[in-house]
Formats: sequence, C-alpha cells, structure tokens
Amino acid sequence: LRTDGIVYQNDAVAAVTLPGEKGLFTVLPQHASLISSLVEGSIKIVEHAGEKEGGSEGTERVIPVKGGFVEVYKNVVSVCVK
Repeated sequence: LRTDGIVYQNDAVAAVTLPGEKGLFTVLPQHASLISSLVEGSIKIVEHAGEKEGGSEGTERVIPVKGGFVEVYKNVVSVCVK
C-alpha cells in the first residue's frame, strides 16, 4: 500500500463508508456537502458494476486508515488519511 500520493481514484463509485468520530457513515451519490474527521478503521468503497455484470454494485475495496479527514463536495469524496 502506498504511503503518499493518490491511493485510489475512480469515477464509478456507488458508495463510500468511512470511520467517523461518531461512528461509520456512508456517502452515496448526490450526498450533501460535508467535512468530517476520521478515526482508525477502514474505508469501504463499493464500485458500480460494469454493464456486462448487470447490477448496480460491483467490486468492493477496503482501505485501512489510522485517521484523517474527508470532504464531500459536488459528488467528489476527497480523503486525506494517515
């Protein structure tokens, strides 16, 4: 796993679940803007399935984090983590 730079980037994401200070929360498309701190845990990313797969959800990725911050703005989720 990389320790600096962009670890993950994808325009076809169905949901992102993050470890907030008050518990896990999920960001879906068209989510309201927010800024939040993150605690140790895992970020779960669910990608949209390809057209051939026929579903709305596809691959799931999990990225462990030690803490950080997230900003959600205009359908973009930006995360800075330790």
